[in-house]
Amino acid sequence: MNDLLRTKAILADLIAFPTVSTDSNLDCIQYMADYLTAIGARVEVLRDATGTKANLWATLGPEGDGGLVLSGHSDVVPVADQDWSSDPFRMDERDGRLYGRGTCDMKGFIAAALAKAPAFAASKRPIHFAFTHDEETGCLGGQALVQALQQRGIRPATAIIGEPTSMRIIEGHKGCYEYTTHFTGLEGHGSNPALGVNAVEYAVRYVNRLLSLREDLIARCPADSHFEPPWTTINTGALIGGVAHNVIPGKAQIQWEMRPVQTSDADFVKADLHQFCTDTLLPAMKAVSPTATITTEVIGEVQGLEPMEKNAIRDLVAALTGANGTDLVPFGTEAGLFQSLGTEVIVCGPGDIAQAHKPDEFLALDQLSACLDMLSGLAADACA
Repeated sequence: MNDLLRTKAILADLIAFPTVSTDSNLDCIQYMADYLTAIGARVEVLRDATGTKANLWATLGPEGDGGLVLSGHSDVVPVADQDWSSDPFRMDERDGRLYGRGTCDMKGFIAAALAKAPAFAASKRPIHFAFTHDEETGCLGGQALVQALQQRGIRPATAIIGEPTSMRIIEGHKGCYEYTTHFTGLEGHGSNPALGVNAVEYAVRYVNRLLSLREDLIARCPADSHFEPPWTTINTGALIGGVAHNVIPGKAQIQWEMRPVQTSDADFVKADLHQFCTDTLLPAMKAVSPTATITTEVIGEVQGLEPMEKNAIRDLVAALTGANGTDLVPFGTEAGLFQSLGTEVIVCGPGDIAQAHKPDEFLALDQLSACLDMLSGLAADACA
């Protein structure tokens, strides 16, 4: 069986695991662990505190520091309320494309890495496979994995994060900070709003503050920023609250995120919101109900990927693929986590990010072939 056929077979198996972030990924992780164990890798399955999620860390080649990480996340986004033309958890091939949830983001890269893993068996340096949980909900698995590597003193030299980049070499991206802000007010009858603390209305005022901060962040944009857009962004993903037309809502929550181009922007936003709540919103809420609260839950604060002047994996992949330049992207990945270990990192994988998270998500076969060519070159270099 050639590399492309093997990769397609593995990808079909991976797609059949419905690893939506809200659900367990254990069966998928065990499938990959069994595969890598069978070809001689040293494999660890690292479960989270709930026991329902896990990361996989596997190594081929010698023990020791250095080496290369091939990294991908096993979780996918939901398919609920999306209009798919085929079963999202059964890979469907048509017109040179592979359809299914996760084909592009990012089980395609994982399948290619697994298919090419035997070629790394004779590597003269460690080759690590890192497959994580809950990337889509704050890079929770990646954060746990990097912490475990730090505790063990493991520092890979280089890493490729196989997010869909159309096989372009990405050497920098913004951070991704995700939060849920909870409002607790006081319920009451809608006929007399003054006797309650309307949590939804205070949440709306908080959202208005976020909108105001957007304009401040545009003004703070670094003159040399090469991102698109070049400034730190804020997005309100959801405002949830209320039970009926005639009830003063006692609870509400806002799910929001920011994508900082510089750490100082994140500090600025958090300080402003803290002062706004402390000086303005909370005094008004507590004047009616002393038990009123506003709390912000940190879902994930994942640092960005900083472009590095010295980056061996960037230079090697450029030589292997013939790329004559690199790019920056606004979306976040686990790359910055690995960079925090002192690892030289790029993001490079098959598929177009424009297809991610959508119904009829697909991965073009020519993208998968290009990824396999890159991995073949990496294996030849590692075994030379």
